[in-house]
Amino acid sequence: MMPLINLPSIIIVNILLILGVANSESAYAKTNQIIDIAYLTQEQVVPPSLSNLDPFIKDKGVIGAELGIDDDNTTGKFIGQQFNLKRIVVPIDGNIIRVFDKEISKKFQYLVINLSASQATQLVDLPAAKKMLLFDVGTIDDALRNEQCRSNVLHFLPSRAMRADALAQYMMKKRWTKWFLVVGSRQEDLLFANALKRSAKRFGLEIVAEKTWDHTYDKRRTAQSDVGVFTQLEDDYDVLVVADEQGQFGEYLDYRTWVPRPVIGTQGLAATAWHKTHEQWGAIQIQNRFKEKAHRWMEEQDYAAYLAVRAIGEATTRTKTNDLSKVKEYMLSDSFALQGYKGNPLSFRSWDGQLRQPILLAAPRSLVAVAPIEGFLHPKTELDTLGYDQPESLCKWNKE
Repeated sequence: MMPLINLPSIIIVNILLILGVANSESAYAKTNQIIDIAYLTQEQVVPPSLSNLDPFIKDKGVIGAELGIDDDNTTGKFIGQQFNLKRIVVPIDGNIIRVFDKEISKKFQYLVINLSASQATQLVDLPAAKKMLLFDVGTIDDALRNEQCRSNVLHFLPSRAMRADALAQYMMKKRWTKWFLVVGSRQEDLLFANALKRSAKRFGLEIVAEKTWDHTYDKRRTAQSDVGVFTQLEDDYDVLVVADEQGQFGEYLDYRTWVPRPVIGTQGLAATAWHKTHEQWGAIQIQNRFKEKAHRWMEEQDYAAYLAVRAIGEATTRTKTNDLSKVKEYMLSDSFALQGYKGNPLSFRSWDGQLRQPILLAAPRSLVAVAPIEGFLHPKTELDTLGYDQPESLCKWNKE
């Protein structure tokens, strides 16, 4: 039997509950350590929707953080720790920096940020923020993990490079090696397209054609004819790869291409940290708990915020301290392991602060595969076959 000390803390508590040990009031320790966590986000302008089937969710992230606090306190009360979460939602026209200075600066050591890449970049370099540990649950930019990385930030969502590598590995398994790349006109689409090109080169895939989608969908024309003409190529291809992070056109491509080919990327088969179809490795349990609390499906930002708060709980529980330097050192060590309901324990890359994790490859109503795909090997962990490995990283903060 595996010693309890080697198990994740939340699993230890579940074992104690099953055995009945945790039902006794005497099992609770006197609170002698309080860990305060702040959660910062800003209200978003409701984007134009292409479909009434996709309602705008304004509270992505915060309910995941609340669920994480519940689990932290389930464990903490047995060792005398209490976890508190302060939720701060800045209005659409509010000033993030001003709110940070007034409500967070010098009051918290741990800050979960669900912000855009530009907002996060402004925040992390503030003098007060440099003395904190920030948990980024909103960005997927590769630059923030490379040349723009900061030593006070840990990242929880898979980067674009990790997502692209996950898709490329599955395409290699299927031997769908010829890609037709369709890219939107937004900056985010160009960034994901660059990640896809990097993955294609890395895994020996061929991009036989690339086109930019600059059409404005007009209901007076049929998507059938529009997409059909757009996807006519002289060269054949195995799969259409789309970079449309805002969902402006990607949904129109499936089943409308000139030749019958699968669609992957931001639509069709997509790489994601979390998906409603995921039920393995105990995921159904947290899916149900989240739905009961939020009355909706868990989104990626909810999952990332949950992991961020749980990482704080796991590290402070294991180290039995709230000392920021010791907690951070433990998080970045080989001893840290976080239960993420995706099979493998999750941990941080010591060279850029990215949470290494399996990536789900999901269709709208089906979980297709989980990357890394079997057969892609690595000397340390197969999880590091996704995204920028240490020799490739441009991040220098671990060398400061």
